[in-house]
Amino acid sequence: MKTVCGIDLGTQSCKVLLYDYEKKTVLARAQAPVDMIAAHDGTREQEAAWYEAALKTCFSQIAQSKPGLNASIAAIGVSAHQHSFVPLDEEGHALYRVKLWCDTSTAPECAQLTERAGGEAALIAQTGLPMRPGYTAPKVQWLKNHKPDLFARLRHILLPHDYINFLLTGDYTAEYGDASGTALFNVRTRYWSSWACDLIDPSIRGYLPRLLAPGEAAGTVSEGASRTFGIPQGAVVAAGGGDNMMGAIGTGAVKDGFLTMSLGTSGTLFGYSQVPVIDPTGNLAAFCASTGGWLPLLCTMNCTVASEAFRSLFALDVKAFDAQAAKAPIGAEGLVVLPFFNGERTPNLPNGRASLNGITADNFKRENIARASLESAIFGMRIGLEGFSRLGFKAKEIRLIGGGAKSPLWQTIAAQVMNLPVQVPAGDEAAALGGAIQALWTWEKREKAQAQQVSIESLVEEHVILAGGARIHPDAVSVAAYNEAYETYSRYLEALSPLYI
Repeated sequence: MKTVCGIDLGTQSCKVLLYDYEKKTVLARAQAPVDMIAAHDGTREQEAAWYEAALKTCFSQIAQSKPGLNASIAAIGVSAHQHSFVPLDEEGHALYRVKLWCDTSTAPECAQLTERAGGEAALIAQTGLPMRPGYTAPKVQWLKNHKPDLFARLRHILLPHDYINFLLTGDYTAEYGDASGTALFNVRTRYWSSWACDLIDPSIRGYLPRLLAPGEAAGTVSEGASRTFGIPQGAVVAAGGGDNMMGAIGTGAVKDGFLTMSLGTSGTLFGYSQVPVIDPTGNLAAFCASTGGWLPLLCTMNCTVASEAFRSLFALDVKAFDAQAAKAPIGAEGLVVLPFFNGERTPNLPNGRASLNGITADNFKRENIARASLESAIFGMRIGLEGFSRLGFKAKEIRLIGGGAKSPLWQTIAAQVMNLPVQVPAGDEAAALGGAIQALWTWEKREKAQAQQVSIESLVEEHVILAGGARIHPDAVSVAAYNEAYETYSRYLEALSPLYI
């Protein structure tokens, strides 16, 4: 028996699954937590060593629970959070902590780089992306500004999934999807942008890893990695990708018209396109897909953050909190949450603050606060859907994933606010499953004759299983009510945004 392995390094945990592709069954799952270093200035960082330790823990868990199963791994696909900057020296040792995608302390570096570029329009014209705190480029500039001695020793600029691939293979590689979120990459030509690199320092072009085409392998598991993790030496390591790119594979968003919405700590909305989708406002990130094509994407930094904060305040578990929210009407009787607990990426408000708005003596109720916090996450996503529509993307259906996707109420809110059918894939490890499917694709391209190989689209159709429940369809009355509630949300957003710029 052979299996393929999907690894998903998230902001809070590392997950590993082993998938029997012949029986279409997940044989083993493991998970290990990853800590975070946070500061009031918006700093969000992790130690690179924590990633190796978490991965080792996951494979050890599988070895203990299913002895011998790790030996069946034929190929591995790695997913990880995008944009985070892993700075390495000549020997591949971490120079500094990993600045994360949710780190907003680099807002001054964004302004610095935007000015050097000649404005945001010039950046979008050259690379397809503006400079935003979430992206990698301002983090590199931050290292140069604040740690010049470490910057002088910098020799490798990696993203977290690149770093895991490096731990597995010993090679420095990247792929189009994750690379397109660095703001150091031209999404139209699919190559590193010397122009963008020069905004920081001409030397860094030489520190960027070799780019892999879709379906190309990053290498094979090295002898050292085999000993460290207890996995087979020589197993194929696929190119991997960012969590959104692997989530697209794991939810079936590999052809036009399907959108994936992820409701986690951050919220994302993305869909496959055969042509570049460049948003002149910068709200939709012009990313590439890891399967070929492009993956325009909206990212908000505060998705489940608001509901978790209020749930904790009210001392309710998830089901009890949802039950409270279900008591309130659509629009929460005019009470509106702006959920910017961590600043915000879209809209671009790195200094944003959360707020409760529209409070009256009549509507100030626990159930309205609960519902407004759930609604605010989806209202943030609707900003992205409007961007997709303006740019000619015709959405047909939403595939809902992430922790929030388990909530029937949130599923219904998503369908009504977005006015699209919603379907929930089976399982809750879309990115890890996407990594496993990509690993299978890469392994087959190496092991099978050309005539026997199948497309990534065919593999996705075969292995991505949707949950047994029926699609949730929007109804006209609820859609109209949510259109009105969204207008109220938008008025508060417009009025308060100038306070946070």
